[in-house]
Amino acid sequence: MHVSGVQFVVSLIVSQRLRKFCKDNKLPEWERFFKRSLFFSVFLFIVEMSLSADYITRWIWHIYLIGLIGFCLKQKELKQLRMLFWSFAPIILFSFLKDLVEVTSHELFKKWDSYFDIGILVSFIWLIAIFFSHNRQMKIMEKERIKRLHEDELNRAIAIRKVELEGLVAERTAELMEQKEELQHAITELRTTQTQLIQSEKMASLGELTAGIAHEIQNPLNFVNNFSELNIELSAELKEELVKLGLPEDARINLEEIIDDIIRNEEKINHHGKRADSIIKGMLQHSRASSGKKEPTDINSLVDEYLRLSYHGLRAKDKSFNASFQTNFDETIGKINIISQDIGRVILNLFTNAFYSVSEKKKLNSSGYEPTVYVQTKKAGDKVEIVIRDNGTGIPQKLIDKIFQPFFTTKPTGQGTGLGLSLSFDIIAKGHGGELKVNSKEGEYAEFIIILPI
Repeated sequence: MHVSGVQFVVSLIVSQRLRKFCKDNKLPEWERFFKRSLFFSVFLFIVEMSLSADYITRWIWHIYLIGLIGFCLKQKELKQLRMLFWSFAPIILFSFLKDLVEVTSHELFKKWDSYFDIGILVSFIWLIAIFFSHNRQMKIMEKERIKRLHEDELNRAIAIRKVELEGLVAERTAELMEQKEELQHAITELRTTQTQLIQSEKMASLGELTAGIAHEIQNPLNFVNNFSELNIELSAELKEELVKLGLPEDARINLEEIIDDIIRNEEKINHHGKRADSIIKGMLQHSRASSGKKEPTDINSLVDEYLRLSYHGLRAKDKSFNASFQTNFDETIGKINIISQDIGRVILNLFTNAFYSVSEKKKLNSSGYEPTVYVQTKKAGDKVEIVIRDNGTGIPQKLIDKIFQPFFTTKPTGQGTGLGLSLSFDIIAKGHGGELKVNSKEGEYAEFIIILPI
């Protein structure tokens, strides 16, 4: 069997298979490289046949094929063809050994020449079998790839259609909600007095029940919080005592790791216990019945007092925080009949939320942003309006309808109980027969408007 012919066939198979793979997988640079490799193989074979330079060209074939296969095995883009590359190794090895033995020992070459030919023939048959097997596998993979592409296109089409349907449903839902709100508003206007009386009785009963449950939960929760803190201290003392016991290093380290795990678990218990404690306190505050009576109150002084109280309270927690606030009080309002303690709680909650919002936005916009809270009071006929506006993060439009619901909060977990605005709404709407409205644009501002009857 002519070795150079075998090498030429091997180089053609390698180059052509690699060209097809690169073309199918959209690798134009590699496709051009292996096209040149194919031309080089043809050129080298023509030179060998024309000049009868078999002695020189056979070694060029060996170097070329070994280099080509070795180079391809190192490329990540050709990883799928590694099994095919390794299938070329036997025939290349037998060809190389045959030429090497022929050069080094002519007698040994005569003795083993037929065996080398058999080895080359078997290797070539094995190569062809592997090639067809690999080609069949690649076709199967290509079919699967095309199938996945079709599935992806189908999924994208379904997703687009889903979005369209969701948009239609959302529009229809918005229309229905608008109609529902109009009907509810009409009914509310007819039954305002009756609803207030019934709601007051229900809230009183519910408040008593909530307060009782909250008090019952408070005691065991205090034990959880207190003993978790005590366990943290005891664990720290236990680590100190381990050092005194003179235990082996490995044993001491293992025990310290276990103690550290216990400390971390206790810290988590304490953190979530305090979170539950804040929720329970909010429930107690929410259910607390006001014993105050409506008295003539200077609303301008009340608003100004709680504005400064809220600002300095936040400054006490965060010394780096700074914000400006603007006031525009209508001096013609005079005194109005309100429960000053309850209205103060509402105003304080709104100011606290406003300063929190501008503080969070300041953290995101450290330069060129000036945190500002604006408050205005004005008389509008037989009503008084209190407007509190900030230039903070604002409220997403989709959440505005939910912010007065109990336990709903836009703050991160652990920073709000979701009861402040719910309590404020009850105080204004049910305790004073007024309104609490909100206007907002996400990322720009939030504005709360308190409307109280005179």
